[in-house]
Amino acid sequence: MQLPAFLKRLLVMAPLLALSAGQALAADNHLRIGINDSPQNAAIELAAQLAKEKGIEVEVLSFSDWNTPNLALSNGDLDINYFQHQPFLENAVQQNGYDLVPIAYGVENKVGLYSKKITSFNEVKDGDTVAVADDPVNQGRGLHLYDRAGLIKLRDGVGPKAGLADIEANPKNLKFIELPGPQLARILDDVTVAQSYPSHILAAGTTDPGSALLFSNDQENGHLYALRFVVTSKNVDNPAIRTFIDIFQNDPRVREAISKAYGNPELYSLAWLSGRQEASR
Repeated sequence: MQLPAFLKRLLVMAPLLALSAGQALAADNHLRIGINDSPQNAAIELAAQLAKEKGIEVEVLSFSDWNTPNLALSNGDLDINYFQHQPFLENAVQQNGYDLVPIAYGVENKVGLYSKKITSFNEVKDGDTVAVADDPVNQGRGLHLYDRAGLIKLRDGVGPKAGLADIEANPKNLKFIELPGPQLARILDDVTVAQSYPSHILAAGTTDPGSALLFSNDQENGHLYALRFVVTSKNVDNPAIRTFIDIFQNDPRVREAISKAYGNPELYSLAWLSGRQEASR
């Protein structure tokens, strides 16, 4: 039986909430990292195993949504999380007042427009239903792709946080439905086109992750949408966290695990190899 997302979230959060607010973790060499469902999880788990060789215990906790990992990190129930890009983090900080800091790049995932019903945007019919992310940052990424595909026209000058209200023209009268990012890969049987990430497509197993009708080219944005390792300000220089990140980025076994998980080098890039390691909010 498939549990609803909110019950999964409660089950994940239950052991964390047992910690009193602000309670310190057991030891400086015991880290808790929060992640989302992703093919990268195997590489994170491997890095955690390798960290034991350096005397660091890393507990990996997987969340089913995009909000709880930042809440848990802000509350002190995590030491670090790894699931979000810079615009998403900036929006979370602005909306919630979190004291969260990105300290290193991770993998950069492309975003694409996927379909199991058509092979060309010319096949989209009047009144078809399409899907986008429901958060303001990732929805903007999707809408810019729909604009590039010629299915809609966004108003001139709209930035990365474009929303449905910024659609200036919708000549095919498309019906947009909004869903949390991780769920978009699972709706391909029900819509004509859906925004999604190759990593989520891989995790869901719904179609070939390389089969998107259109992919983003985010390297033009200076790795703006690369995932970040994020901590609270007090942990910016935490040596155990820095060691774990170094293992993830530089150990050849971890890099091989990333390559194996994606299976296609065109679906991701290692942002730290060409981008500046640290970025301020």
